[in-house]
Amino acid sequence: MFALLVVRLTGLDAGSVWAVPVVLFPYGAALSVLLLVAVVAVPALRSRWTVAVVALLAAAQVAVLVPRFLPDGRHVPAGAAELRVATLNAHVGGVDPRAVLRLVRDERIDVLAVQELTRAGVAAFAEAGVGRLLPHQELHPENDSSLYSRLPLTRGEPLDAGTAWPQTAAEVTVGGRSVRLVAVHTYYPLGGPGRWTRDFTALTSVARGSGPDTVLLGDFNASLDHAPMRSLLAAGLTDTHAELGRGWARTWPTDRAPLPPLVQLDHVLHGPGLTGISVGERTLPGTDHRAVVAVLAVRPGG
Repeated sequence: MFALLVVRLTGLDAGSVWAVPVVLFPYGAALSVLLLVAVVAVPALRSRWTVAVVALLAAAQVAVLVPRFLPDGRHVPAGAAELRVATLNAHVGGVDPRAVLRLVRDERIDVLAVQELTRAGVAAFAEAGVGRLLPHQELHPENDSSLYSRLPLTRGEPLDAGTAWPQTAAEVTVGGRSVRLVAVHTYYPLGGPGRWTRDFTALTSVARGSGPDTVLLGDFNASLDHAPMRSLLAAGLTDTHAELGRGWARTWPTDRAPLPPLVQLDHVLHGPGLTGISVGERTLPGTDHRAVVAVLAVRPGG
C-alpha cells in the first residue's frame, strides 16, 4: 500500500512495470482504511505509533482519491446544445451487434466510437442495422478504431500522431460549432509500458492542438491513477466521470463472472468548450469492456 502511494504521488508508473499495479491504488486505499479500523479496534494491535502511521497512510491515499468523487458543479446553460456519445471496445469484433443496435437506439446516441472492430465486425454491424441509425461513418478496421455518427462527419481521418496504431478522428457540428472527436485505443501497459507511455505523449500533443471543442473517447488502457493519463488531462481535458463525481466507474473486465469489473479503462474526455451532463456504463454481451455513454453540453461561447 505504501509502495502504491509513492508510485501514485511520484508518477513512477510512466514507462515502468509499476503501470500495472498502480491501477489497484483505490483498493490499497480501502485496505488502509480497514487496517486503521482494525488497529484502533483491536487492543493487541493498538499503539500510538502504529495508529499514527496507519492513519497517515490512509489519510494520504483518501486525499488523493476524494476529488474525483466531488462533482465540479459547473452550470449548464438552459438550451445548450447536447451531444450524446458512447464508446465501446468490440473485443476483436466479438460484441453482439444487436446489443450495439439497442444501445444506440435506447440511448439516442449521436456518435459511437468503437475499438477493436474488425472487418467482420463492420459487416456484422451493417447486417444488424447499425448504419440505419448511424449512417455517417469513418471506418478503419485496419487500424483498430472507428466512428459511427447520426450527424454528418467531416475531416475524417486516421491520425498520424505516433501512436502504436492510428487513432480515428472526425468532426461533427453541434449547436453551430465543430466538435472534434477522436476514437482512442492506446497500447496496453502489460505489453510494453514504454510504448503505452509514448501513446499518451502523442495523445497529449493531439489534445493541445485540438482546441476547446474536443472529445477523446475510448479504451485508454489507463485509470486516473496513471501519470500519463493525468498528463493528458492536464493538456486541457476533463474526465466526464470525475467531473460528475463518479471517479471510480469500473469498466473492465466484464468476462470474469462472478467477479465484477475491477478497474476503469474506458473514458470520455472533453475540452473546456463542453460540460458533462451525465455519464454511465452499459454491459453488452460478447465484450470484456463495459460501454460508456455520456451526454455533453456545448457551452455557449466555447
